[in-house]
Amino acid sequence: MALNKVEICGVNTSHLPVLTNEEKESLFERIKQGDSEAREQYIKGNLRLVLSVIKRFSNSNENADDLFQIGCVGLMKAIDNFDTTLNVKFSTYAVPMIIGEIRRYLRDNNSIRVSRSLRDTAYKAIYARENYMKTHLKEPTLNEIAEETGIEKEEIVYALDAIQSPVSLYEPVYTEGGDTLYVMDQISDKKSKEENWVEDLSLKEALNRLDKRERKIVEMRFYEGRTQMEVAQEIGISQAQVSRLEKHALKNMRTYLRS
Repeated sequence: MALNKVEICGVNTSHLPVLTNEEKESLFERIKQGDSEAREQYIKGNLRLVLSVIKRFSNSNENADDLFQIGCVGLMKAIDNFDTTLNVKFSTYAVPMIIGEIRRYLRDNNSIRVSRSLRDTAYKAIYARENYMKTHLKEPTLNEIAEETGIEKEEIVYALDAIQSPVSLYEPVYTEGGDTLYVMDQISDKKSKEENWVEDLSLKEALNRLDKRERKIVEMRFYEGRTQMEVAQEIGISQAQVSRLEKHALKNMRTYLRS
């Protein structure tokens, strides 16, 4: 997929406008009042978001123009559904929407065919998740998605599994306050339990040097094999905060063990 070309879908990407915060606020006020010209300006002022997202799919065989068009659909959906009262940056809200729209397109056009009923189940779960996050501002559990859709948990897991495309463990999935979460941060570590690695290292001493919260995070993540999302829900902080505290704790432990 050629992403280095200047013109995509007739748009000169070297001269895309950049909106100031004041312009964004002013345009959104007009958009709320049904001003279609303001909506068009806002779309053009955020096309750089679409470009940055489709670069993540550079390994795809899809045409860059097609992905750009699909990304623009996600951008427009984000504009139409964005709530300015939530005190969240538009880009933070829009990027996952654009990525989701492109992924849905790639799944529907995947050479590995998935039955229509499975896709329908998966999309119902995805839409339920998006609506839940928009309402509650947090990630729903599998039980909550199942309750919302009326579909068995096992069916949801199977359907979502069927439409997944392989992704890199280092693919960024979310950014909060400058902290980027990667796919690998959302995977539990079942192999790194205490009995497998405490034998050779003075981990208990290193753990005792951490503060209470960091120690709890490390124990839950590597002793109990919990995901960052599970840790975040139990402690009552965001997953991005768990990721940051975990990295800081492990760095301190490595420093101690090497000294």
